[in-house]
Amino acid sequence: MTWLYALALVLLTVQLSTFCTSIYLHRALTHRALVMHPAAAFFMRLQVWLFTGIVPKEWVAVHRKHHRYPDQEGDPHSPKLKGLGRILLGNAFYYLRETRNPETLARFAPDVGNDWLDRHFFRHGVLGPALGIVLFVLLLGPFAGGVAYILQASIYIFLNAIINGAGHAVGYQTFENTATNLQSVAWITAGEGLHNNHHEFPTSARFSVRRGEFDPSWPLIRLLTALRLARPLYLAPHS
Repeated sequence: MTWLYALALVLLTVQLSTFCTSIYLHRALTHRALVMHPAAAFFMRLQVWLFTGIVPKEWVAVHRKHHRYPDQEGDPHSPKLKGLGRILLGNAFYYLRETRNPETLARFAPDVGNDWLDRHFFRHGVLGPALGIVLFVLLLGPFAGGVAYILQASIYIFLNAIINGAGHAVGYQTFENTATNLQSVAWITAGEGLHNNHHEFPTSARFSVRRGEFDPSWPLIRLLTALRLARPLYLAPHS
């Protein structure tokens, strides 16, 4: 029974981290597509800090650089430059390597990660996962908790690799840019699989643009908007 609880916790944690990454880190923080209430923003950055170890300033800088040089020299994780297999298996390595470049952080994210909470907590990426592991161990026990934490982190890393790899190599294209759409991937990545649409309209709070496409984050953003916890600033046209 413990392993059933562990599996449920893994799936829940992965999806929460994926939604928080897409809505908070990607749409709100990186592209300023929506404004979030401080309470909602705090919950989302706490989630990704505890269960992924992501430092917001680093994530934003790497992603903005990717948009500045999509599939060109300078792109931190292009499958067209490095090969699809290398991105699918080594995306985390390329991401971490870019976060160690002070020029990338200074140039692409000078406006992010500078408040008191960032300086004292959220810039310390190792501390977050350490506390996350403790939480899993308290809920599931030492062995099951440790395995479950590693599993949820591994799934999250692989989902991001699919977005950065397959999202620039396979799928359909509605617009003339280097990214692709994969609706099947969008279902499990909070809409991030609609990557071609996003590269065409990077500041849109909604990633779906035509009939038959579904962005799982959009209903949640609408709910947050109704609760006055978020406010979209721009939406791409939808046909």
